[in-house]
Amino acid sequence: MRPRVPALIAALALVAGCSTAPSRPATATPPPAPVTTPAPAPSGPGADDNLNAVVWSQTAIEHDLIFQQTYRDAQMQLLKALKDPSWDALTRDDRVAPLSRKLKPAVVLDVDETALDNSPYQARLIKSGGEYNEADWANWCKEEAARALPGAVAFTQFAARHGIAVIFISNRAKDLDTVTLANLRKVGFPVSGPDAFLGLGTFVEGCEQIGTEKGCRRQLISRKYRVLMQVGDQIGDFADVIANNAAGRQQAVAPYLKWIGTRWFVLPNATYGSWEPALFNNDWTQSREERRRQKEAALRVK
Repeated sequence: MRPRVPALIAALALVAGCSTAPSRPATATPPPAPVTTPAPAPSGPGADDNLNAVVWSQTAIEHDLIFQQTYRDAQMQLLKALKDPSWDALTRDDRVAPLSRKLKPAVVLDVDETALDNSPYQARLIKSGGEYNEADWANWCKEEAARALPGAVAFTQFAARHGIAVIFISNRAKDLDTVTLANLRKVGFPVSGPDAFLGLGTFVEGCEQIGTEKGCRRQLISRKYRVLMQVGDQIGDFADVIANNAAGRQQAVAPYLKWIGTRWFVLPNATYGSWEPALFNNDWTQSREERRRQKEAALRVK
């Protein structure tokens, strides 16, 4: 169909007008400036190195299984150790009295993170953004609220039923003896007798206490007991560590590696322990940031 004439004439005129109109340079219009919203201030404490470790200890079934497995293995070997008069779980340095059939058999356990679970105290530190201090720690102990760790009560009750003394050596301060014993009894541990709990500050005649090392208290036990097994979560629960660095820690356990899983039973504790200050030269006066920097420097990437 052909277009109508008037419309064709109008269209041609429009095209002609466009071709003769002067062109104007295009002016670029800048985009509007972005509106910046201030970042919200962080709420609560900052990131904490201990978060994963504490959450793992409180929620991971693997944590509980490791404890159950360790205490079950110890219990399976306990009667064998009892029947062997030469069996002893003390180091040469700690065995100050010779073995004798007259010595009463005993098992020696650490308290914190070996028998009692103090992860709620660690969780409080994470939530508050704080760090360990003696006052808050003492208040937690006085609550007598720590739970027994899996397998620990059953193991100690088994030992007690077979005439084996259960002795706890702890670096809790001596003035926390009463509340600690109450907490242990409350969750089912068999604790009785004057040697049931030897806290930090226990006087041992003829032995000079070095820091928080437990050697003097183990020597005290050696005068009365044949120690069948030791259970703990730190190397210092088994032997004194003279130099708390990588080499010194290895040296402390090197002569006794065959005892692991037979006379010494080691439990995991990723939340705290002497392994941590060994990474920053045992200097707690350094800032949190500097300690973290040195721990990062210790990471192995190959």
